[in-house]
Amino acid sequence: MSHLVLSDLDLDAFTPGEISKAWLRLASDGLGQPIRIPLIVARGSREGPVAGITAALHGNEVNGVPVIHRLFRKLDPNRLKGTILAVPVANVPAYLLHQRRTDDGVDLNHVFPGRPVGREAIVYANRLFDRVIRKMDVLLDLHTASLGRVNSLYVRADMRDPVTLHMAELQRPQIIVHSPPADGTLRGAAGDVGIPAVTVEIGNPSRIHREYVKRSVTGIRAVLADRGMVPRRELALTEPALRCTRSEWVYTDSGGFLDVKVRVMELVEAGQEIATLTDPFGDLIRSYTAPYDGIVIGHSVDPVASTGARILHLGTLAKPGHPLAREE
Repeated sequence: MSHLVLSDLDLDAFTPGEISKAWLRLASDGLGQPIRIPLIVARGSREGPVAGITAALHGNEVNGVPVIHRLFRKLDPNRLKGTILAVPVANVPAYLLHQRRTDDGVDLNHVFPGRPVGREAIVYANRLFDRVIRKMDVLLDLHTASLGRVNSLYVRADMRDPVTLHMAELQRPQIIVHSPPADGTLRGAAGDVGIPAVTVEIGNPSRIHREYVKRSVTGIRAVLADRGMVPRRELALTEPALRCTRSEWVYTDSGGFLDVKVRVMELVEAGQEIATLTDPFGDLIRSYTAPYDGIVIGHSVDPVASTGARILHLGTLAKPGHPLAREE
């Protein structure tokens, strides 16, 4: 099936009351052939905000792709107010290589908003940001764990900002992590130009995590409904998201065969054993313990660990009375 090919994105050119699919050219490969990103645009029959959704910004983090597909499959553009602008595969070069980084070895989510001139990934990020992201009024950036790890369903948001905190709550994730954006993330660059943005971490890489995909579609619809873009729906009651004031990874300090002893969403206590490291003969090199009380947001599932390998992602739960804790 052929779709429209664009060199520039003009949302006003799309027909109201329809869902359109198009390719947008961002760059060229070594043969001079276009590198194009797919776009799905639902322009409502009434004017309103532009809600943006991006997926596969890391090429092997693909759960956001079926989230976008399912959202549009059930969407009636005649009942939509405003526009939904979705990029099912934001990092096409890395996606085609089944890997996190671009083919020149750059993590795209650390170089936004990019620059007009520079390395391939820097220019790609700049064009993606200027030609697509800047047209959005709000952004949900969909990710997963990276290769060799598993994740809960959690949201990264600046919890000091009531707008992004509310967006995170509407996703109804298992965990919300207070994470002021930094290091050139797409979320941070969007926030810098006044676009409220959150990062939704939807389970595990290189697979479809169906339960989390379904929950994420519901969460995105809730964000759209909250902004008056789609009709509200009654939602089943779920446990409120746990709030973490911070999170950090625990790393190995030696290499060996890693066996993580805890599960995603498990509460651990300071000093509790979380993993062991053994040598090729099965002899214990080191037992690792939790550095503080917390909750397991995600952890490694790759037993082959070199020095400095990640063990688990540990979050610090907000205690009652903390400024980021939920009001009772």
